[in-house]
Amino acid sequence: MEVVMSFKNITVAGGGVLGSQIAFQTAFSGFSVKIWLRSEDSIQRTKPKLERLYTIYKNELTEAKKNLGKGLSFSRGLIPDSSSVTEADIDKLLENVERAHKDILLTTDLSEACKDADLIIESMAENPEAKREFYKAIDPFLSENTIVATNSSSMVPSQFRDCLSRPENYLAIHFANNIWKSNTAEIMGHDGTSKEAYEAVANFASEIKMIPLRLHKEQPGYILNSMLIPFLSAGEMLLAKEVADPATIDLTWRLGTGSPLGPFQILDIVGLNTALNIVSNNPQSQDAESVPGKIKAILEKYVAEGKIGVNAGEGFYKYK
Repeated sequence: MEVVMSFKNITVAGGGVLGSQIAFQTAFSGFSVKIWLRSEDSIQRTKPKLERLYTIYKNELTEAKKNLGKGLSFSRGLIPDSSSVTEADIDKLLENVERAHKDILLTTDLSEACKDADLIIESMAENPEAKREFYKAIDPFLSENTIVATNSSSMVPSQFRDCLSRPENYLAIHFANNIWKSNTAEIMGHDGTSKEAYEAVANFASEIKMIPLRLHKEQPGYILNSMLIPFLSAGEMLLAKEVADPATIDLTWRLGTGSPLGPFQILDIVGLNTALNIVSNNPQSQDAESVPGKIKAILEKYVAEGKIGVNAGEGFYKYK
């Protein structure tokens, strides 16, 4: 029988929209969690995100407890099996929320962040040079068993494996936004990733209540974003070409497909800074008259005004 490595200590590098969600979900699931951040300012920006998640988890579980026995389904990342959960189970989950809220450690010390880490999940901005710099910086602090995984939404692990002394322990795990609801984890290795590391990360995904989705080969954008990014880009294109405003584009999609959200509502959840990083990686965005250039200019204006989406209280829509 194959023995799958198990983890205890998890470090998340980056406290953005997804980094904070990964950290909170992992701590909620019983792991010891640290978040590494570049500066004290980054720590101060991360704290409100964790507070927001604490409130969401507590409120959702409290509401679930009130509605037991009514045949309702609850967020799968919180309660995977709604049919058999009891009040006592939810009370235990609420204790887990309190523990996660209290115990997550935020640090700017790279040595401290890597110490005793079984798994390091890099969830930094979609900036390839920043990622390379990070991997080279952590490499001296890694034990021979530490696994490193990127949560990049558009780049593949083979781009960065040369930055690490043990590329066989490097791969990708990509989460969807609103991790407590959309509980997917796409697992993608490069051609040198060891089977042991791959299966250990897939097992970890299950342990934090995600559904591990195994990719057989590298694909920029994985499965989800290979479909999602063209959809969001189509919405951005319609705005850049002044065909319609965001609310009308979203309404058209919702009415025409029955989907709950349109592209600009999704962009607000993803974060407009992430969307800006993605379009900026397109060489055509350097031409101000091109569609990618116009999309970049629109997103730059929103980001400069601090309107980066749901977490900021405003993006294409207001949330306060």
